[in-house]
Amino acid sequence: MNRVNESIPQAFVLLGFSDQPWLEFPLFVVFFISYIITIFGNLTIILVSCLDSKLHTPMYFFLTNLSLLDLCYTTSTVPQMLVNLYSARKVISYGGCVAQLFMFLALGATECVLLAVMSFDRFVAICRPLHYSVVMHRRLCLQLAASSWITGFGNSVWLSTLTLQLPLCGSRVVDHFLCEVPALLKLSCVDTTANEAELFFVSVVFHLIPLTLILISYAFIAQAVLRIQSAEGRQKAFGTCGSHLIVVSLFYGTAISMYLQPPSPNSKDRRKMVSLFYGIIAPMLNPLIYTLRNKEVKEAFKRLVARVFLIKK
Repeated sequence: MNRVNESIPQAFVLLGFSDQPWLEFPLFVVFFISYIITIFGNLTIILVSCLDSKLHTPMYFFLTNLSLLDLCYTTSTVPQMLVNLYSARKVISYGGCVAQLFMFLALGATECVLLAVMSFDRFVAICRPLHYSVVMHRRLCLQLAASSWITGFGNSVWLSTLTLQLPLCGSRVVDHFLCEVPALLKLSCVDTTANEAELFFVSVVFHLIPLTLILISYAFIAQAVLRIQSAEGRQKAFGTCGSHLIVVSLFYGTAISMYLQPPSPNSKDRRKMVSLFYGIIAPMLNPLIYTLRNKEVKEAFKRLVARVFLIKK
């Protein structure tokens, strides 16, 4: 019975930034503002893409999935983080920790696959424009999106189960601001080498393989764009891909530095900062990148606002 009690704790303490209490209020303000911007930006993209018939294309269908994913991503971590920054009692229940772990793994893996799917969509649009509507038909788009979500959540079921089966002996203090696999592995009183190897293997599969496919897609896209004669045509082609490339760079750059770099004396603080960017800043920037660089989204947003004002009048 004691072993069961040790293995299934009632709650965890998330240290977060408690070793630097002077940072907590400024971080609370920054994260709160970032969360509001993230909610507003991603909801705007979802509403505009769904309500404007001109955006009923595969590109904006996948962008809607990305915005929904970012909404879920931040909502699974930021509210608890804000509570802990504001409160002196930095506690998360066992159930809350399990839910946070599951969602963080599931949505991170889903985004890896979804970004690769979006690059395939751009490849077909630019390299095979005459066949685009035939290749990227509605059924295939639904299948690709569903595969991204199912793959991500399937990966999370496996990794979460392996992590939660480990006996947790001694301290219940997690030296992080969220429940993620590396931080929870440190609480186990058994050898976690196998779990660390499995985490590394999954990280390679979900980061390097999709990234390789993305790079191959953009190599073909670059060749196709350079063959376009008009400068206006080249600019339009690069414009449709530029936003996606920026998002890919932000996401994979932080993800690879978080999961695939070898541990170092400063890896604990580095992991916290990278997780902040990975889970808060990137989801906030994604809608800004797509709206500021995309004329179609900006025009659709103006049409939606005009329609709302007409209804009010």
